Amino acid sequence: MSENIKVTIDGEDYDVELKKSGNVWTVTVQDQKFEITTNNLKNKKNRVKRRKKRLNSDGVISSTIPGKIIVINNKIGDIVKEGDVLIILEAMKMQNEITAPISGKIIEVNCTAGGSIEANMPLIIMDNIDK
Repeated sequence: MSENIKVTIDGEDYDVELKKSGNVWTVTVQDQKFEITTNNLKNKKNRVKRRKKRLNSDGVISSTIPGKIIVINNKIGDIVKEGDVLIILEAMKMQNEITAPISGKIIEVNCTAGGSIEANMPLIIMDNIDK
């Protein structure tokens, strides 16, 4: 896949062609080719994923948008695995699955099927079993 872009370097415009193959970019500027290797891009993506996982690891499950609870798949005392679908929420005429951010035991359920919820309201609270 190649892409042509226009860049400005020190006030001068250049047409640049970019081709990516794995972690190597071939950059062509005025019939001159350069290769750029990007070894750390994959690591950067992994760091972002780890950070997101850490942010969601407290066991408080909520929705970022208001809606109506369609289904609650679990009850207090149930053990669930990370990624299990806990709640199906209808918001903006779409059904959304709310999944467990961690493996754990459900210790609190603060919503009911058919009930409306507000954004960022704690719906289910879990206790992390991986402590």
